[in-house]
Amino acid sequence: MLKELNENNFNENIKDGIKIVVFTASWCGFCQRQKPILKEIADQNIWIGEVDPDENPSLVQRFNLNAFPSFLLFKNGNLIANFVGFKTKYELLNILLDYLK
Repeated sequence: MLKELNENNFNENIKDGIKIVVFTASWCGFCQRQKPILKEIADQNIWIGEVDPDENPSLVQRFNLNAFPSFLLFKNGNLIANFVGFKTKYELLNILLDYLK
């Protein structure tokens, strides 16, 4: 499931379970390459939240992000990992598997 997140619904959506949140900007070439991969993973019943950093600057500031795409991994509302840059489908799935153990 691919869910659009913003400053109003962010906390509510990350509070339960393991959630991947990715910050992608429309002007970022790597972000645009990342989007089809995110959709493909989300179609496999993996929850992914997507945040537009230009429309949600307080979230960018909250997590001190300065490069995109930026990925945040949450478990029950707590940030457990973050990583930056374009990731293949298999890289993302392997990162997730590491935290599901």
